[in-house]
Amino acid sequence: MVMVTMFSSAVMVNMFSSAVMVTKFSSAMRTLLCLVFLRILYPVSALPYASPQAPNYLPGYPDEWAYTTRQHAEAEAAPKIDYKEVMKDIVKVMTNSRDFWPADNGNYGPLFIRLTWHNTGSYRTSDGRGGADGARQRFEPERSWADNTNLDKARALLWPIKRKYGQGLSWGDLFVLAGNAAFESMGGPYFGFCGGRIDADDGSESVQLGPSPEQEVLMPCKVAGKCQEPLGANAIGLIYVNPEGHMGIPDPVATARHVREVFARMDMNDSETVALMGGGHSFGGTHGACPAGAGPSPREDPVNPWPGLCGSGKGYDAFTSGFEFAFTTHPTTFDVEYFNNLINFDWQVHVGPGGRFQWKPILSEGMDAPTVPTNDGRYPRRYVGALTSDIALTKDEAYKKLVELYASDRKLFNRAWSHAWYKLTTRDMGPRTRCSNDDAPPPQWFQYPLPDPPAQLANFEEVKQKLVEVLDDDTGEAIGMFTRLAWQCSSTFRSTDYLGGCNGARIRFSPQKDWAVNINVVSAIDTLEPIKEEFGDNLSWADLIILAGNTALEKAGGKSLKFCGGRTDATDGKGSEHLHPKITGKFTEPLVQLKDSMVQLKDSIGILSLTQREFAALNGAGYAVGDLRDCDGLFCRRNSFQTAVANSERPYLTTSNLTNIFFLTLLSERWDKYTIPDTGKEMYKARGKDQLMLPTDFLFLLDPELLAIVQDFAADNDLFLSVVASAWTKLSNVDRFKGPTGNVCDS
Repeated sequence: MVMVTMFSSAVMVNMFSSAVMVTKFSSAMRTLLCLVFLRILYPVSALPYASPQAPNYLPGYPDEWAYTTRQHAEAEAAPKIDYKEVMKDIVKVMTNSRDFWPADNGNYGPLFIRLTWHNTGSYRTSDGRGGADGARQRFEPERSWADNTNLDKARALLWPIKRKYGQGLSWGDLFVLAGNAAFESMGGPYFGFCGGRIDADDGSESVQLGPSPEQEVLMPCKVAGKCQEPLGANAIGLIYVNPEGHMGIPDPVATARHVREVFARMDMNDSETVALMGGGHSFGGTHGACPAGAGPSPREDPVNPWPGLCGSGKGYDAFTSGFEFAFTTHPTTFDVEYFNNLINFDWQVHVGPGGRFQWKPILSEGMDAPTVPTNDGRYPRRYVGALTSDIALTKDEAYKKLVELYASDRKLFNRAWSHAWYKLTTRDMGPRTRCSNDDAPPPQWFQYPLPDPPAQLANFEEVKQKLVEVLDDDTGEAIGMFTRLAWQCSSTFRSTDYLGGCNGARIRFSPQKDWAVNINVVSAIDTLEPIKEEFGDNLSWADLIILAGNTALEKAGGKSLKFCGGRTDATDGKGSEHLHPKITGKFTEPLVQLKDSMVQLKDSIGILSLTQREFAALNGAGYAVGDLRDCDGLFCRRNSFQTAVANSERPYLTTSNLTNIFFLTLLSERWDKYTIPDTGKEMYKARGKDQLMLPTDFLFLLDPELLAIVQDFAADNDLFLSVVASAWTKLSNVDRFKGPTGNVCDS
């Protein structure tokens, strides 16, 4: 057994390096021996700060989108964890100051709040990435972001608790509980906790947050501080905005505009923004003791990251953000002093000891400056100050009214804060049904709760028979209509934040029904209307849409599909605002930028929860049996876009046979870029033939992994049909959550 103690890496390295220097070894040898010493004392799983592995900047495109055995075991063990006991243990750690990183004012609570904030605050609505689920702040690139300076120390302080509770307590849950425990112990209101975050194995899902080549392709930021959506922050490596001011200029008016814009990217409105900033800045302070900085990041020096280059590098000499002040005179008490200070003081900008613009109150003659005592009497008291982003709340009329309201109504502020904090920490968890604990708060509006399913479900065999009758009476168009409707309904799912999918059948409402890619899906809905009316409330639209797609695929020659009923219907389209399908057959960039397009394609496949093989199979199915006219997206017959040619001249359009024809055709022809004369739609056309492919289809020929899949399916039609069946069923059921990793359809 290896005994693990909580010494700092910096202390151990300095101790051992001193011993090695006596022997006059080279610098390289000293470093090697230090690493060996650390590995002996700390096994890889026990390293308190950072893994010795090299940074992982590879894109997260696994060949299998599924939870690992470890992750399933983690989820199964989670309900056995008493989160209240975990929080009690966290509170004990909070007031036990350690020499390797002394607690400000004897309390690590503010540090833990920052840890929680910077884990959860990376979430963005544009693609659902970020947030505490996965606990990817432990990995590159997030662990080396400038905004996460010295949070390695916070994670180290929590390691004994993680070790105590083992697999059932994920790092992601622990990071959120740390902030919750800190707030509650320091007098803050506590709304509740949704457990069940599943830890990632690496940082691959954060690669698109940047900095990385993939981020530069998918969402480039040409000027730091002016990053646009789909990026969350306005500068890579920040959680929100530059607190010094937009572009480093201490202009509160301009900064207020950017605060509103950036907080909106994570779906926070004005009242939530002001509540979060006021609650978070009720505690603690900032650190920038001198201009020298924090030193190398974990990516640059995994042995001794962020040692601090001001004096001892810790305590009074710490450097984290480069600012130096306390937010209030009671930095370990939850109150409204932050708001009162903003209202009651006039403020002036100055350059702090860390070399950054910060603000201090203008004092009347004879008035003492508000200060906070330091940990001991050896250092001067810390002054109360503010960031440009704080002062910005007083220079925007809407924000200022909220500051005044919260300052005057503590009860209202408590409620606004607790609900906004719960949203911040839970937004990436998806529906309430994914929470592992029974005492989690009831479903909140931002979780887009659905009504209970029908108490008495329809007889689905009878429903299927009615669908078969519709298909038998049809000339072939209903197969394409039904499969496309089911695909468009299901393919809104995002594995990043568990939103979307066909449960709820929100495709019936705006905004989904108005998306260009959903043109004419109303025809399929109208065709299904009589069946829905016949079975009434016992049959949800969501179940009918999925069963119609299943029945159509089987009718076209697909393998038998297992149907799992019990879906329910939403009453509106809320929650769909950011779920527009990423893959519709085209890209906004010119087709010549094929390398960039490939990155987009694979990224979108990963978000959809499918493997590349599964997506290829479903794309091939859309080609073979998709909709025939007034169509957009992947489940369209490709030649249906050539409106100048009559259907009578294209008899293959009216046949609906699910075969591997897509892959055979793709490999058999030579393809040239082609523009549809009537519409300007960019496609690819077979030389000498009236056969078309979408740009996404053509990409399958250019990537070695995708090409191998094309060849497999072209050579084996039965393999193709099998993968279509499994992938279709997976996507149809992926949103039927039962706990963090479970699914109601598994049984």
